Amino acid sequence: QPRLVQSGGGLVQAGGSTNVSCAASGLRFRAYGMGWFRQAPGKEREFVISIGRSGITKTDSEEGRFTIVRDNDKNQVYLQINKLKTEDTATYYCAAAAVATARPRDYNFWGQGTQVTVSS
Repeated sequence: QPRLVQSGGGLVQAGGSTNVSCAASGLRFRAYGMGWFRQAPGKEREFVISIGRSGITKTDSEEGRFTIVRDNDKNQVYLQINKLKTEDTATYYCAAAAVATARPRDYNFWGQGTQVTVSS
């Protein structure tokens, strides 16, 4: 059974960096596009960044603060967030899809979520 298990994140000061990892099992990892989404309290889940056959897609508004890296040998995908802002506080989710897009509904499998809290 496909499973995505996340780790990392936590409490970080504004201006700092953090990393969130996502380990996949039970699926042919190389065949999937991988995405990162986040959801803040009271808000909808929003796209952060993805990596697939067509390359990396990221939100234009984040000024390159987000980096995604996948390691197909380890079946893992990583999210790095730099220059953290308090508005980055959210639960971050990794997800797997046949084709990586910016739409949550296109993703078949989801990680359990990892809290990132940015203090001022």
